[in-house]
Order: sequence, then structure tokens, then C-alpha cells
Amino acid sequence: MPVDSVRAGLFQGPLTSSDAFASVEFNLDAIASAAQEAAASGARILVTPEMSATGYDIGELVLQRAEPADGPIFDFIAEIARSAGIAVVYGYPERVGRDIYNSVQAVGRDGRSLANYRKTHLFGAFDRGHYTAGDTLVVGFDLEGLRCGLLICYDVEFPEAVRAHADAGTQWLIVPTGLMMPFEHIAQHVVPARAYESQMFLTYVNRCGAETELTYCGLSCAISPDGRELARASDGRELLFADISAGSLAHSRSVNTHLDDRRLDLYSDLHTSRENRR
Repeated sequence: MPVDSVRAGLFQGPLTSSDAFASVEFNLDAIASAAQEAAASGARILVTPEMSATGYDIGELVLQRAEPADGPIFDFIAEIARSAGIAVVYGYPERVGRDIYNSVQAVGRDGRSLANYRKTHLFGAFDRGHYTAGDTLVVGFDLEGLRCGLLICYDVEFPEAVRAHADAGTQWLIVPTGLMMPFEHIAQHVVPARAYESQMFLTYVNRCGAETELTYCGLSCAISPDGRELARASDGRELLFADISAGSLAHSRSVNTHLDDRRLDLYSDLHTSRENRR
């Protein structure tokens, strides 16, 4: 039955170290503990970071830890969801034939997959050297009457990607990330701007600690459609909570009419102009 407000748990963790890669078992146990804690606090869904199940900057271990969308990691997460009675969003390297995708999957309280999204905008040499880019931009699922969308990390830095979700009806955009220093401004300024300009709730859930040469900056956040911070982490392991309200979204869109006021008759020429410049 649809409800006006859904409480979300945002897990900034587990804390990782550059001198020892966490095992998959360690990561999954941390997610399980966070899911139980979040459920006990009334959350209906737990969102975890990019590659939360395996680690992100782990070199060639990606090849060993990659698996199909319905592999052992999914089975473990499904059991977490059923046991805690909470939906779970997790990141993992998805193997499809010879390709590996940087993926995120949402699993419902009943242990069934709700959606699986493959990162479409690859960042830097590591992403491009290990992953194939996804080719479906808008992927989402319904949670208790809310239309939820999925992006991963670098994707949210492209306003076109977020706006595509707004046009598709997304009310709450869920963005697992692995944001590293010195890019704190993305979490502090770009993410709130994306929520405001496309009039949606946006949760941005980051890693913490370090892996190889990357030091993650934390700063996970939940932003309302009017640009306000509903929750904000520091740089360590944290479990945050935010209430996502369909009523608040409707009010914000009635006041901030950016989506309705666009001149779509003019924007349609922009792609042609760009092609002509090449």
C-alpha cells in the first residue's frame, strides 16, 4: 500500500584500508549489520556505496570477484533483505560473458531483484580499463508508491542523465558512489544542484577509508527537491537516515516550476548544433 513517506538508511561503509583489501565476506557482513540496524530504526530500504560488495579500487581482483547478477553475492544480499525485512541497494562487478559492468542492484524485502543498473559514464583509467559501459540510462523501480531511479557515481555529474530520470517520472534518485579526494565539491555542491534543478529527492551514498591510491571523502548525503540537506555524513563509517516524502516532492514541484518552464522547442536543436561543430 502506498505511503507518503519512506525512511531510507544510507550506509557509508564499510571502512576500508589501502594496505589490505576487504574480503567479499567482510563487506557483505557489514551490509548485513547495517541492514539490521536500519530496519530496527524504521527504514524500509538500505542504500550502500558503489561496489559495496567487493571493493572498488582493488585492481585485478575485480576479475576474480565479478559474477552474474544472480550469483552468490545476490543470493547473500537477498537473504539479508528477507532476514531484516528491508530492501537493499548494493554495488558489484557484473559479469556477462566476457564483459564486466560496474553495476548496482536493488533487492526487495522478499529477496527478489527490483532493478539492475549498469554505469553508463565511466570515469578515469580504472573504470575504462576494467568495465564495459552500460547502454541503458534510465533504470528504476517502485518502492511503496515512490518511483525510484538508479545512477552510479560519475553519472550524476551529467545534468542530462538526471534530467532524463525526471522526464521518466523518477521521484527519488539513488546514487551509490565511490567519490575520492580532492572532489569533495561534487558531494557538497553538484549533487544538491542536481536535486534542485530536476526537482527530485537525491541520495548520494559514498565509500569511506582508502583503497590502493584512492582516499574516499565520505560526505554521503540526502538532498530534498528544494536543495536542502536532509542528512550529511562526515568522512568515516556512518549510517544516516532520511525520510523521502511524495507529498513534499509534489509541493516542491508546485513552487519550483523548472521542469514545466523549460523551452523544449529550443533545446531540440542543441544536439544538431553539437554534431555540426564536429
